[in-house]
Amino acid sequence: MPVDSLAVSSLTPKPTPTWTSTLQPWERYRLPDTLSPIHYNITLWPRLEKDEHGMYIFTGHSTVDFKCVKETDLILIHSNKLNLTKFNGHHATLTGLDGAAAPAIKTTWLQQKTQYLVMELNGKLVPGKSYQLFTRFQGELADDMTGFYRSHYTEGAETKAVAASHLQPTDAREVFPCFDEPLQKAVFHVTILHDRGTVALSNSMETGVVNVTVDGHDVSQTVFKPSKPMSTYLVAFVVCDYSHIKTHKLPDVLIRLWAKREFLAGRYGDHVLNITVPLLTQLEAIFNITFPLTKYDQVALPVYSAFPMENWGLVTYSELVVWYDPKLSPHKDREWVTVIVAHELVHTWFGNLVTLKWWNDLWLNEGFASYFSYVVASHVEPDMDLMDMMMLIFPKEIMVEDAQVNSRPLSCPEEEVNTPEEIRGVFTQVTYSKGTLVLHMLSSFLTEAVFIQGLTTYLKQFSYSNVAPANLWELLQTAVDGSPDQSLPAPVGEIMNRWILQMGFPLVTIDTTTGTISQQHFLLNPEDVVQRPSIYNYEWIVPVRWMKDGIEQHMVWLLTKSDEHEALKTAGTEWVLANVNMSGYYRVNYDLENWHRLITQLNADHEVIPVVNRARIIDDAFNLARAKVINTTLALRTTEYLWRERELLPWDAALDHLEHIFLTFEHSKVYAPMKVYLKKQVQPLFKYFENITSNWTDIPSRHTDKYTQSDLISLACKVGLEDCRQLVTAWYREWMNNPDANPYVIYKKSFQGQRQFNISHSLFSSIE
Repeated sequence: MPVDSLAVSSLTPKPTPTWTSTLQPWERYRLPDTLSPIHYNITLWPRLEKDEHGMYIFTGHSTVDFKCVKETDLILIHSNKLNLTKFNGHHATLTGLDGAAAPAIKTTWLQQKTQYLVMELNGKLVPGKSYQLFTRFQGELADDMTGFYRSHYTEGAETKAVAASHLQPTDAREVFPCFDEPLQKAVFHVTILHDRGTVALSNSMETGVVNVTVDGHDVSQTVFKPSKPMSTYLVAFVVCDYSHIKTHKLPDVLIRLWAKREFLAGRYGDHVLNITVPLLTQLEAIFNITFPLTKYDQVALPVYSAFPMENWGLVTYSELVVWYDPKLSPHKDREWVTVIVAHELVHTWFGNLVTLKWWNDLWLNEGFASYFSYVVASHVEPDMDLMDMMMLIFPKEIMVEDAQVNSRPLSCPEEEVNTPEEIRGVFTQVTYSKGTLVLHMLSSFLTEAVFIQGLTTYLKQFSYSNVAPANLWELLQTAVDGSPDQSLPAPVGEIMNRWILQMGFPLVTIDTTTGTISQQHFLLNPEDVVQRPSIYNYEWIVPVRWMKDGIEQHMVWLLTKSDEHEALKTAGTEWVLANVNMSGYYRVNYDLENWHRLITQLNADHEVIPVVNRARIIDDAFNLARAKVINTTLALRTTEYLWRERELLPWDAALDHLEHIFLTFEHSKVYAPMKVYLKKQVQPLFKYFENITSNWTDIPSRHTDKYTQSDLISLACKVGLEDCRQLVTAWYREWMNNPDANPYVIYKKSFQGQRQFNISHSLFSSIE
């Protein structure tokens, strides 16, 4: 095929469209439903050294075989930032397959705004027939951590480069022309040319590596097995000078970790490799679906690399994310690495095997991955109390943001998510954290058994396919209908659509004098006016798990704005507590007398109230005070009992709010009495940890106690507890005399001596 020239997308002129009242297909951001890809053949050659123009580049060529679904004389395929070689004046070639005749190409151009290669044909493509599109291209191997990018690291005195890909959500089109939407699944055949002595990786297992000469360059050529059918954003490539460790504990799946040699030599990746096997086998057991690949590579890329990415069979992380040294790393790092590895592994089922139809429902990928990362990790690492940690982390991350007037629903209307910028905009805490908590609520009111049964059917029925929330609701409803003990007040879809299609969440108010339970859209600023309309008028179908005097009662459903339940009335000293173990995504308010009785119970015997709810009482109260629903004095009273408290969640909730108040009144008359109050509250906790650590010579055995100790030391020193100041000063002096020792985590605010801190700040920060 004669090659005329290289065409650069930003310079290629395009025909001036004839004026019409509607957009032309190439002016729309969504692909038409006329073509469907079958498989790609992709060859890439990344250059890890600068060319004669001082640039890092990659070159390649690809074919995509596709089927015509509806008659058309137009081909739209995504292409962005690629220099496409022209053949006979056109950016691509088109041939028919299996006897189909391909129409001649009329004209081609690159539509920069919508990122298409546009091909107008002289004839029609025939429905049911298959065709092949060929392109040859060149792109920049930039250091922007998107598309096919490069990253650098040092090994000894040598600086080395790594080529890696991060194609989610819309950057596969920067690497090869493709139908770059999640619905357009296909099989990928990949070949990579690379410098001899380097390693090439892709989604599938390599079938062979041979040395070849291309354009006078001696290179290696690695060919990979065909991938499973998958979306373009999951395609992955890595070229590096890395080594690897592996495990054969699973007979049918090879698990490897690739990283710098010094990273592996230091055994900083051992935890990643060791935790992957039990996580994978536990997920197989939960969903009753065998892991569908024969290999699972994980790559620890240099520090300046993209976020963790669930590429199917080739997961990539920044090495900082998965670095774990059991001798020096703080306890939180082990938890973090475990959960991150679990999150990416869960995507095997939620995202890779079963994929969202469009990005407005990203929570179907990320909400499930976030939720089940804690579920599965809690099975594998039961000593970490990870379900409690989930209830600490996610409400804190989302419930303030989601109480703002400019929040957004879990599932946005499709028309709000079209451009690449709008697509990137759905990767927010709403998607991850709210998605997690809403799924936790769903599992709670369905029961875990029914929830898992429905999910297993969902995963099996839609394997290698794409879904919308309606598909999930339908199969969960089937599971409910098949469970004689399960009864819901409305279909699953009718309940859940209110939670995913409306932004925010309700404030549920219970009046124990009348038995009235009501709801309203909770906003931190009560003067805000909501502009986003809702077909449900910001009312939810709310599952309310509740207890009276410490005994859990039959669940109540709030189906309307307000309702009455005789059982919610109290007499004498009885108290009501709602949202047991935060089984629902909402805040709770009570009549004043019930608030007082809950506070009395906390002061008398706080352990009658579940630990998650002790935290929620505090957090709800302070947020209600901030929203001017209750007064601040009442919120402060929920902390009176803390001198008895030893658990992390309530202390963490209290500190989030008390530290804010502490700083707010630092230069007022309230500061001194506030300091005295907090010192009184924290002193018993300090003595408790002094005892369980044998006078601070041991590390607490419980995972959550390690967090509590860190919070304790910070607060105790801040409020001037003399025993604490003496302790950390002794620790710090000991460390200054022996900087190689592994110190307790001590914050700047713990020290009386600014000079001491400044001397060793850089050393301290590197370890902290």
